[in-house]
Amino acid sequence: VRSTFIWPFLLTSVISIMSKYVLRYKERHIWNPSNFGISWMLMFAPFSVAGLSVQWGNNMIPMLVIWMLGLVIVWRVKRLHITLTYVLSFVIFSWLRSLISGHAFMAELAPLTGPMYQLFIFFMITDPATTVKSKKGQMLVAFLIALTEFILRLNEFIYAPFYALFIVGPVAMVIDLY
Repeated sequence: VRSTFIWPFLLTSVISIMSKYVLRYKERHIWNPSNFGISWMLMFAPFSVAGLSVQWGNNMIPMLVIWMLGLVIVWRVKRLHITLTYVLSFVIFSWLRSLISGHAFMAELAPLTGPMYQLFIFFMITDPATTVKSKKGQMLVAFLIALTEFILRLNEFIYAPFYALFIVGPVAMVIDLY
């Protein structure tokens, strides 16, 4: 998140850490802690916080560095399939959104190049502690997150990816743990 105040960073951290220890099922936390804290702040303090958007301007170098590092990191931790499933699903749903909304395909696809999405696809949806066990299950969950985001975006939710993970992630974890 970004804010001109200090308190949102402190509160987001506290909410994120507390969620890890308070919201549990079968001795496991079921929400990605960062996503939980950020989603709560974006939903309940929208006048004090915002998601990352234009921090790097139109400079491609930082974006390429994050993509290269992110791809290497998720490949090394054997989570690349999650990122690739989400990205492919996002591209397909961007095309569908462009057909439905009448917006240009590239406009619908553009968020994928922003800092918020880069951190999301490399470090939130791939979190080993809050992903289901099987590889096929992980790919299904990544697809379902993209589908939920598609629906939220059609309904003009600005922070759709965070909310999609907030909804789909814990449901998938509970089913997997059950």
